[in-house]
Amino acid sequence: MGYEPMNESWQMAGERHETLGQYVAKTYLWMFAGLLVTFGIALAGYVTGAILYVFQVPYATLALTGLELLTVIWLSARIHKLSVGAARGLFLFYAALNGVVFSMYFLIFGVVEMVFVFAATALFFGMMAGVSLIFKLDLSGIRPLLVGGLLFLILFGLLSMFLNLGSFETVLCYAGIVVFLGFTAYDTTKIRDNYQIFSADPELLQKASVFSALQLYLDFINLFLYIIRLMNRNRK
Repeated sequence: MGYEPMNESWQMAGERHETLGQYVAKTYLWMFAGLLVTFGIALAGYVTGAILYVFQVPYATLALTGLELLTVIWLSARIHKLSVGAARGLFLFYAALNGVVFSMYFLIFGVVEMVFVFAATALFFGMMAGVSLIFKLDLSGIRPLLVGGLLFLILFGLLSMFLNLGSFETVLCYAGIVVFLGFTAYDTTKIRDNYQIFSADPELLQKASVFSALQLYLDFINLFLYIIRLMNRNRK
């Protein structure tokens, strides 16, 4: 009976003494774990041909997209009430769902181009995150600009579904890349802020790490999509 509480107290004490560097590294490891799940499932669906059966199901794409949105909304809204394990499980579940959707991109663009764009995205993403961490930038003031840019992208993204925007779509791709590079730098600084704010509460600190991993994962995915969209337009 006395062993379990002692073991738990040791674990909590270890989490309290986790350095900022260790905390940042763990957050990024969870983000990359999500990316590996997504691209692993996407590649497996493409290689085995299983994705062809998935998208033969009526409204499969709509159902997957809806389930993805519900998962993100649930995780974001319940992050304070979920256990750390449940939060991580939901994050990986979302990454797996996204992997099914991403199989479609392997069908459209092929493995070589997908790997090339993934590498390019990782390079740009890593540069922005590195600059933010090394120079310890305070980017809290750019959030309104980033949110405004995101609303701009959503609005014109919806318009492009019904109207032929022509060369303006290229401008939209560049704008998307700039916006999500900005979000990458901003969300990286939030890891440091969360460490300072929640360092006294190890459980909240770990939940904040999962949420930061999700935000960075979404930054990477959206950056990837705008880069591959831009490359496809230039090729045309």
